[in-house]
Amino acid sequence: MSHLRNRSGATVPDIPCRRTVCRDNSLSTKARRTAVYEMRPAAAEDQKAIAAMVRARMAWMRERGVPDWPRTDDDVDTIASQAADPNFPVWVLADGGQIVGCTTVFTTTPEWGWTAEELAQSAYFLATSFTHPARRRDQPGPLMAWWVLDRAAHEGVEWVRRGTFVERLMTYYRDVQGWELIHTPRRKNRTAYLMARRAEALPDLAAVIKDSGTPPE
Repeated sequence: MSHLRNRSGATVPDIPCRRTVCRDNSLSTKARRTAVYEMRPAAAEDQKAIAAMVRARMAWMRERGVPDWPRTDDDVDTIASQAADPNFPVWVLADGGQIVGCTTVFTTTPEWGWTAEELAQSAYFLATSFTHPARRRDQPGPLMAWWVLDRAAHEGVEWVRRGTFVERLMTYYRDVQGWELIHTPRRKNRTAYLMARRAEALPDLAAVIKDSGTPPE
């Protein structure tokens, strides 16, 4: 298994996925040490840091000609403001005092695009996930996804789902992170890519991420 290192030099393993050598969903013994990241609920005072991170991501994508949302500073402010909105269960991935990622973990699946049988299943739904481009070698996006898969398993939730309108992002989720493409409905004249993975307990996750929040409600 290959390993990355965070800013402090501690070893950070890759997320387990179908198309990498990480097939056993475990960390090597060399990586079992004090957690180097913290996953916690966002607070109102995180808005400024989240905005700066998302703005950096927006600029990074624009430089590479990747069309996606957010596109304006108003979009960034809307995303950051959700940290103070109780209707949005936003979580942040922090490395020391720096926020390097954020995602929203809903406990219900949007009704459009899914079957009645799927909607009856327990699931978390990931939305509005962003990571700092300067930390992309540390793979904060996969780490957040890994954390949600583990948390869902411990809470007795069957599935973790997510969606995107960006085909390039769907390909990354599918081929790199191991998500399965379930549906491709049309919505607002665009193709939506709806994806899922079964929840799975990852016993060694505590070696990488300290969980500092209560379960989603």
